[in-house]
Amino acid sequence: MLAAPLLTEITEEASGIGALGIDLQSFLVYLLNFAVLAVILYFFAYKRILGILDARSAKIKDALEEADRVRLNAQEQQAQMQRTLDEGRQEGQKVLQEARDAAERYREQQQAQARTEAEELLQRARIEIQSERDAAVELVRAQFAGLAITAAERIIRRSLDENSHRELIDAVLAEGEIMQNQG
Repeated sequence: MLAAPLLTEITEEASGIGALGIDLQSFLVYLLNFAVLAVILYFFAYKRILGILDARSAKIKDALEEADRVRLNAQEQQAQMQRTLDEGRQEGQKVLQEARDAAERYREQQQAQARTEAEELLQRARIEIQSERDAAVELVRAQFAGLAITAAERIIRRSLDENSHRELIDAVLAEGEIMQNQG
């Protein structure tokens, strides 16, 4: 009731605000209502709202920290996988080089074995050729000896004993080899 005459006085004096279409009395009531509502909200709801906002802020902070931990963990795992891949590549290169070395050693062994076998085969062939040559020379000597005996018998018309013939043929052949070696 005291407020009503005071408000009317303010309203009359503030005719300038009324000219803008603002009722000063309604404005003050609205302002008072707002202040009361703000005080009630401050004492009853503000702490709860701040608590909810703080809890949400903490959850967001925890989620960000967890995301950072997950990101760092993923980076570490990626680095570990890269190291493992690098080690695997190096191991593969090592195995490949060992296989190449083994193949080279095997090839060299096979070549050496082939050379040895070829030399043995060549040596056997030389021995065989020498023995066949010796056999052929003996055959020629035997045939030549027979022919020489036959020729000598015909020339002399008499029969010489076998030992004499052999000695004569060996002497002639020895002379022939000496002449062949000199010429």
